[in-house]
Amino acid sequence: MISQIIFAILLLATAVLFGLRLKTIRRNILLGKDIERKDRSADRWKNMARVALGQGKMVTRPVAGFFHILIYVGFVLINIEMFEIVVDGLFGGHRTFSNSMGGLYNILIGSFEFLGFGVLLSCIIFLIRRNVVRIRRFHLKEMGGWPKSDANIILIWESLLMFAFLSMNACDFRLQELTGEGSIGFPLSQYLGNTLYGGLDESALHMTERFMWWFHIVGVMGFAVYVTYSKHLHIFFAFPNTYYANLEPKGKLTNMEAVMKEVQMMMDPNVDPYATPAPADPEATPERFGAKDVTDLTWKQLLDSYTCTECGRCSSECPANQTGKLLSPRKIMMDTRDRLEEVGKSLDGNGKPVDDGKALLGDYILEEELWACTSCNACVEACPVDIDPLSIIVDMRRYLIMEESKSPESITVMFNNIENNGAPWAFSAMDRDKWKDEL
Repeated sequence: MISQIIFAILLLATAVLFGLRLKTIRRNILLGKDIERKDRSADRWKNMARVALGQGKMVTRPVAGFFHILIYVGFVLINIEMFEIVVDGLFGGHRTFSNSMGGLYNILIGSFEFLGFGVLLSCIIFLIRRNVVRIRRFHLKEMGGWPKSDANIILIWESLLMFAFLSMNACDFRLQELTGEGSIGFPLSQYLGNTLYGGLDESALHMTERFMWWFHIVGVMGFAVYVTYSKHLHIFFAFPNTYYANLEPKGKLTNMEAVMKEVQMMMDPNVDPYATPAPADPEATPERFGAKDVTDLTWKQLLDSYTCTECGRCSSECPANQTGKLLSPRKIMMDTRDRLEEVGKSLDGNGKPVDDGKALLGDYILEEELWACTSCNACVEACPVDIDPLSIIVDMRRYLIMEESKSPESITVMFNNIENNGAPWAFSAMDRDKWKDEL
């Protein structure tokens, strides 16, 4: 009973900590401005099924895509076995469903073992890619310190969980051989049992099996809580993020509603240009053009930041980053998430937003990064979970121009030409057709 009570307490604590963390993240995301993403429901379900469930964009890089899918499928299917482990932990049983399920149980255990070995192999390969092969996108400036450690911690953690799972089965196989009781097939772990645990007696095997069982389940519980603070939160958020993704053509930029209304009024012949405008509400806070801080972004952009898995595909495809410029789309998302967490902690401590004198633009993301962007959408196309760094970049550039009147000289010249000549080029409108004189 003591072990059952301990198990129940750990399970309850995991559920509470997991739930509280998700509640905090939801609160942080909803600090963003509203945006309509409930249209085209059928297309959204299809996009989620293709991108999140089907891993449709992962396979654009076949090697990484294959091993990621192996981890993904293994993670989903092996967790079916967690239901039996929870039942055993709460009621003090051991392989509760082995007798009632008969041959199907052997098929499932065999499948789980092959998947578990596949996950273990994939994690080792990914560790080698990160730390030995040292692929460039894993070692950009933003990937030092905690981001680098987080990636390695997750891969090592998953490897240990899979080793514990296979070792637990290996010990059960050896016990079956020694006692002659049980008929569960262990197609892979039987070899592990003979290799690592072949010299143990029955008592030692029982102790080792129990240790691996507890190590596995407590490790899974700890992983469930840890992942809510980690880049691996995408294993949950990839599904809503792809459902609410922008389904418009990637080259289509959004217009600011306030500016669009002004232009429509100017173009409407029925509007009297000399009419006195309605008085503004003195209590209303003027809407900011563009985005300076995370609260100026939409909830979808904030959801993007929590969904980012820091894989770096966006930055590796970014032409500005490839040519040595300061911009890294991955850093844009990481900075947004870090600033949002900072604002959230301020809310936790004070109960309301407090001006800490900092902002996303300037303290986290520099103007040089924003103006390096070519708006080509390569980062959006490359992201395996439909994150849109470009939308954040565009909103912050809008703030710089429309609120601060700040832009690089080349863009300022273009604005002046448009204002004076009606075109980006430094030619009078009267001279536009002179090119044909030379034909």
